[in-house]
Amino acid sequence: MLGREVLTYDPAHLLVFAVGLPVSSQVTRASFRDPYLGFTLDIDPERVRSLAHRVHPRGIPKASIDRGLYVGAPTDGIIEAVTRLLDLMAQPEDADLIGPLVVDEILLRLLRTSIGHRVAQIGHAESGVQRIAGAIARIRSSFAQPTAVDQMAVWADMSASSFHQRFKAVTSMSPLQYQKALRLQEARRLMVFQDLDATAACQRVGYVSPSQFSREYSRFFGHAPVKDVARLRQELSK
Repeated sequence: MLGREVLTYDPAHLLVFAVGLPVSSQVTRASFRDPYLGFTLDIDPERVRSLAHRVHPRGIPKASIDRGLYVGAPTDGIIEAVTRLLDLMAQPEDADLIGPLVVDEILLRLLRTSIGHRVAQIGHAESGVQRIAGAIARIRSSFAQPTAVDQMAVWADMSASSFHQRFKAVTSMSPLQYQKALRLQEARRLMVFQDLDATAACQRVGYVSPSQFSREYSRFFGHAPVKDVARLRQELSK
């Protein structure tokens, strides 16, 4: 879930994040007999840039839309490469020597899929996605501090209006909504895992007014902080 948008993926699909996003997720099907298993690969933008030029020597195709999150279908080649990479983890020496080559293979095969042109934007420093990604990195590092949209636009080297439009296209939310989502999710984490009360958590993430924090938290998560945290702790204890 990203804002009001819901994306569903299963063993026949893969999920690609082009930028850091405040998503919420839920496992919809799992059991002790058939557990939920996932594989995550961190993508190095510089490596993507190098490999993308090999896949597209005449120039990287421009993505039709800027998105920070999308679902695609893996090929048999990608699945086989991932399986080989996992097998290597049991052999540390081979993993050090051969692992990077297999990661390159996975990226090359991903760049050749139907979403490859979007993946290529991750390595293109001047693409709209990467300029927004740079601003997002700054926002994430100081989300508890009040920051005007004009300042965020400077980080992305864009006008305020262009930045606002491009940011919403990439993240499905406005810059201030994004900052608010980061604050609320961090406050939730602090209350659930570090046992902070609502007042301390809201101050830690940059809220001045506890009542405003409670209202925005309730709208975002569907429950008041105390009730929501109690529910989550009960679920975690099962």
